[in-house]
Amino acid sequence: NTVHGARHVVLRQLVEEVGESCNITAFSGSEVLYLDRVETAAPLRFYLHPGSRVPAHCSASGKLFLAQMSPAQRRRLLAHVPLERFTPKTLTTLDALDEEIDTVKRQGYALDDEEFLPGLICAAVLVPRQNGRSNMGIAIQAPIMRLSHDKVLTLLPALKRAAKALADIETQAENELQHSA
Repeated sequence: NTVHGARHVVLRQLVEEVGESCNITAFSGSEVLYLDRVETAAPLRFYLHPGSRVPAHCSASGKLFLAQMSPAQRRRLLAHVPLERFTPKTLTTLDALDEEIDTVKRQGYALDDEEFLPGLICAAVLVPRQNGRSNMGIAIQAPIMRLSHDKVLTLLPALKRAAKALADIETQAENELQHSA
């Protein structure tokens, strides 16, 4: 559909600007769902196709979605989800995750620094919504050998611009739906 096509254009432009793979995500149950993805042309990359699901506790987008919940909501959700260890850096206790969530709330972005896959760094921001909780994120992923922690922070302005562009697309689509109803 046209909304998906418009989102894909934003994603493709972001990949061209930052030179790394990028994806659009949504929160589904207790997992992050990849809605769309554009790969970098660089030879070394991690391939996670649209439709892939990753645990929220060890992904940048997931931490953002969890940060929108109250601590009580988050604990209820995660009470039934094992905080599985994928790498030595995975957060596997609710206390450690709560501390990370506090940082995410303060910063307005989230990182996954080799918490899901060894050698993979990811930064994500939410797609802003006028009326409360966001159901969409946008993220950059790259091998840590190519994208250091410090360098990923320099890409946040581009990521936030893309998130704003996606928000505008969503708002326009919602307005068109209301006018056609």
